[in-house]
Amino acid sequence: MAESTPDLRDLPKDHAYDELDRTLEAVLAGLADPIAVMATMSALLHHGFGHLWTGFYRVVAPDLLRVGPYQGTLGCLEIPFGKGVCGAAARDLRTVVVPDVHAFPGHITCDARSRSEIVVPVLDASGALLAVLDIDSDRPATFDDVDRRRLEAIVGWFARVP
Repeated sequence: MAESTPDLRDLPKDHAYDELDRTLEAVLAGLADPIAVMATMSALLHHGFGHLWTGFYRVVAPDLLRVGPYQGTLGCLEIPFGKGVCGAAARDLRTVVVPDVHAFPGHITCDARSRSEIVVPVLDASGALLAVLDIDSDRPATFDDVDRRRLEAIVGWFARVP
């Protein structure tokens, strides 16, 4: 079955996420491969909302993230826990919303066009950190509490799959 990527940019934010949830549910039905799910989520979020960079950094060693499936220009290849927005979210196991990346101490600039960012920890079924979802925008203050709440629910998929 061929699926299409919905254009969510002109919808009110909650309605856009409702549509994204329906699409993800249909596309991911029966799938248990976390890398395939990361790739699919990245594509749907990136193209649906028109973000600058959307993807996952996977935990590959103690205190080290490595780029995983993503959409956008080249990303940083590795990020230590505690460094930049992704490293802070990984270290603290909490979502970090940054309205202005230039005001975030230690921000890592992978793409100079980035103006705002959200990073969401991705936990597996045991509650261990599997990855972080990183989304960058070329506009300031793109992300808010609605994004935080809805993206946390979306990456909850990884905790529900054995």
